[in-house]
Amino acid sequence: MPDGSSPATGEPRKLHPGAGRRRANVFPKGRQTDGASLEEINRLLAQSRLDRDYLIENLHLIQDAYGSLSARHLAALAELMKLALAEVYEVATFYAHFDVVLEGETPPQEVTVRVCDSLTCACLGAEALKEDLKASVDANKVRVISAPCVGRCHQGPTAWVGKTFVDQATAERVKTKIDSGTYSVPDVPDYRSLDAYRADGGYNLLEACLKGERTPDEIITILKDSRLRGLGGAGFPTGMKWDFVRREASPRFMAVNGDEGEPGTFKDRHYLERDPHRFLEGMLIGAWVADAQCTYIYMRDEYPAVLKILADELAALDAAGLTNGREIQIRRGAGAYICGEESAMLESIEGRRGIPRHKPPYPTQVGLFGRPTLINNVETLYWVRDIVEKSADWFTNQGANGRQGLRTYSVSGRVKEPGVKLAPAGTSVRELIDEYCGGMVEGHTFKAYLPGGASGGILPATLADVPLDFDTLQEHGCFIGSAAVMVLSDQDNMKDVVKNLMHFFWDESCGQCTPCRSGTEKALKIMSQDLWDLELLDELAAVMMDSSICGLGQAAPNPLVSAIKHFRDELE
Repeated sequence: MPDGSSPATGEPRKLHPGAGRRRANVFPKGRQTDGASLEEINRLLAQSRLDRDYLIENLHLIQDAYGSLSARHLAALAELMKLALAEVYEVATFYAHFDVVLEGETPPQEVTVRVCDSLTCACLGAEALKEDLKASVDANKVRVISAPCVGRCHQGPTAWVGKTFVDQATAERVKTKIDSGTYSVPDVPDYRSLDAYRADGGYNLLEACLKGERTPDEIITILKDSRLRGLGGAGFPTGMKWDFVRREASPRFMAVNGDEGEPGTFKDRHYLERDPHRFLEGMLIGAWVADAQCTYIYMRDEYPAVLKILADELAALDAAGLTNGREIQIRRGAGAYICGEESAMLESIEGRRGIPRHKPPYPTQVGLFGRPTLINNVETLYWVRDIVEKSADWFTNQGANGRQGLRTYSVSGRVKEPGVKLAPAGTSVRELIDEYCGGMVEGHTFKAYLPGGASGGILPATLADVPLDFDTLQEHGCFIGSAAVMVLSDQDNMKDVVKNLMHFFWDESCGQCTPCRSGTEKALKIMSQDLWDLELLDELAAVMMDSSICGLGQAAPNPLVSAIKHFRDELE
């Protein structure tokens, strides 16, 4: 009150004798850092930067060096980066691959084994593998935990040990890898080097662009004529996107979405581990067209070999003068599927939690650091060189079943020869199984398939002749997405399939919006019952689809809704 009286009684306040005199704080506020921790982190980050957007990169450096993120190191990092400790904690605890150890807690074991439990690996025995490992390893040394898709679905079940992987894993094979002590360095496969790529005409197109022999408008026109669409899942016309960004005011940025986290998808890893320069040339041409001030490659942490390849080959490109002085940064994800959503990826690159932004404005107008940003995924950029050199007609003439172009299908599940299959756009799942995958595994009868990974829905074998491409599956309540085709058989329980997929979305929800955060949790609770309330699940799915902020919540119910439609008798 203005007169200084008590708001409760109206009586004059009784002031403390020391009131009105400013007292010095006896102790500084907040968690205090110690000299040793500051010295350790300062020394560790000597070659890094302390800008706000480097927070995630610096957290990786600390965890790589010490095996976890201790409270004392986080406090030191906050002080060095001049950030509130709460900001550091909220980012560190958001990402699954960061192990935050609070005061009094025990750090994780020396070795962490992550067993992929996404759909294909689950069908191939991931749960049994995890239990076998827990019963056979030294629990004081080895931690065994579940992990979402690691992009090796065609070789499942897969165990991720340190920076290496054990495919078609057994407990014995994983123990052998641990005992060998060779898990701290990624297994880098043989790939096409810079010299080999240039010997086959590689970077001739980029050099022609840099010399002025090609113009940005010419490149954009060819891409528009080719009808190349974003191959990360959204399918936005590539040439149109490049044109939009180029029309915006400078400075502009470019971001490559390499966070290939959709369960069932592994095509980008396939290309990057075999022919990385075809992607890099497409990326550099895109940066040239957009006149991007800096290009950021956001690559998922689950691809340690790719991260090593890109670091080595970008250094080689720079030494060869092919980057033309443009800044290129690799940013390492930290285990968050939501960062495959383009605006969540931008937040992560800026060193924040991967929380999707509201749209509009769109990233082509307001993207990284508030500037216009060209965003493409890896495979989209992989095709730029071929399309420009061979013509738009070369690409459009490749389709099948009335479709145009080429598609890279990641095929996994109950087929004899799973893997990456390059085929004409519009190829059906029946054609993929019979002509590209050697048929079904012996003893298994084709029952159903997911045409677009975990979020693309589920279709029965009776719809096996539908062309797999953009705009061909919507009438069936599904979509092609990143073309991750997961094949199910009569030995797969549809209730288990749907629960596995919903659990994935629940675990990966960023938590920003209630429909997604609470909807996935509520759906799982209903699915935990012996009898599913299908009407309630259908109603819940409609709410999630209509009101979630981003594609994760909007698409999470797709498998459930399509399963109710096509396999209702198995769910009741």
